[in-house]
Amino acid sequence: MYQASVPRLANTLKNLSAILDKAQAHAEAKKIEPAVLTSFRLYPDMLPMKRQVQIACDSAKGVVARLVGVEPPKHEDTEETFADLKARIAKTVDFIQTFKPAQVDGSEDKNIHLKLGSREVDYKGMQYLLGHALPNFYFHVVTAYDCLRHNGVEIGKRDYLGNP
Repeated sequence: MYQASVPRLANTLKNLSAILDKAQAHAEAKKIEPAVLTSFRLYPDMLPMKRQVQIACDSAKGVVARLVGVEPPKHEDTEETFADLKARIAKTVDFIQTFKPAQVDGSEDKNIHLKLGSREVDYKGMQYLLGHALPNFYFHVVTAYDCLRHNGVEIGKRDYLGNP
């Protein structure tokens, strides 16, 4: 459970941080106000890029905290700039990497109860990690990536995958 969560989440968040560096450089080179990119939505009813990053971070810290049985740290969702978003990612990586394999391993059958909007869902640890938490995390990372790529930031699959 540890190997399927903490290292993968941390690696992908670090890749996302590097992607944000490229987005910042792109905005500077093209003389684009960075808020244009951080506030960009792929479609009007979708959340902006900055919110995608915030949710990816919340997903990462939430899954590890739930598997371990601790309360995840709260973040205020006030990030506006690339630097703010990178700091949020760094705080998230620091948090999830505080846990050791022995704290996460063995959580396959742990009862996980979530309130998702108006509905409540119960999972076992493995089902939660592989069937809900990781797909949700990757969805938001990819959506942030897509917002930036759509706006001409020169990123590709290698940036997303990094060096796992």
